[in-house]
Formats: sequence, C-alpha cells, structure tokens
Amino acid sequence: MPEEPRWLNECERDAWLALASLIFKLPGALDAQLSRDNNLTLFDYFVLSALSMTPGRTMRLSDLAGQVSSSLSRLSNVVTRLERRGLLRREPDPDNPRYNRAALTEAGWDLVVAAAPGHVAAVRRFVIDGLTEEQVTALREVAGRVTQQVDEAGESRGGC
Repeated sequence: MPEEPRWLNECERDAWLALASLIFKLPGALDAQLSRDNNLTLFDYFVLSALSMTPGRTMRLSDLAGQVSSSLSRLSNVVTRLERRGLLRREPDPDNPRYNRAALTEAGWDLVVAAAPGHVAAVRRFVIDGLTEEQVTALREVAGRVTQQVDEAGESRGGC
C-alpha cells in the first residue's frame, strides 16, 4: 500500500499558494513590460543581459543555458531567433571548436542597455520597493534555498 503523503499544514499551504501565485504572475508582468517597451521576452532579456555582463560579451551555449536556467534546446531556439534579429551571433568556441558560443552584437548591446532601465523599474515596482530590507534579504535566502533544492533534485535524477 502506498505511503500516505505528508500533507501541507495550513501555514505551509498558504506559503505554497502564495509562491505559486508569484511563479505564475510575476514572469507575465515582467514579460509584458519588456514586450511593450523593447519587443523582448523576459527570457530574451535574460540571455542578452547574461552576455552583456560576461567579459568579451561571449559565452559557451552550454554555460549560457546554465546561467539562464534553460535546457540547451530551448536556448538554441531563442539564440536562433535573436540571431535573426541581429542581436547576437553564434560562433565556434576558439578554445574548443566542438562547442559553440553566443556573442552579443553591438545591436544586442544597444538593446539590452536600452531595456535595462525599464526592466529594473518593473522589478522594483513589482518586487523590491514593496519589501523591507529584511524581507529582501529573506527573499534572497528563500529563493536561493528553493533553487538549490530544485537543482539538487535534478542532479539526483541525472538531469542537467
């Protein structure tokens, strides 16, 4: 007979439902701002932003996928779309030509620089400015811990 689940108590359920609501609502709100102002998705912005903060504005695709918490196939589709827009280019990794890397173009740099102020304003409006300094610290710690648990569960399943 299957073991009885460890049901959530009322406090745990309320915390879970609050987190689930956040998971569903926040990306859509940030997507809407970036789409309206810069014709980007939140994921596009994360890709371009990650490249913009990397020395040489280039990164191996496998490393970039890890940085933006994506599968390589999803990232590859987005890179192709961003490449068609002239925002980045794919090139062989000079350290190991078996790998490809993404390189931010000047147009990509200009777009991420133009998009950053609006994105940061949206993050402040939806997340940061409504919290105390202690709550921001707690949010960072909780989000980091939950992310670590998800990563560890993926590693134990043999995932990426």
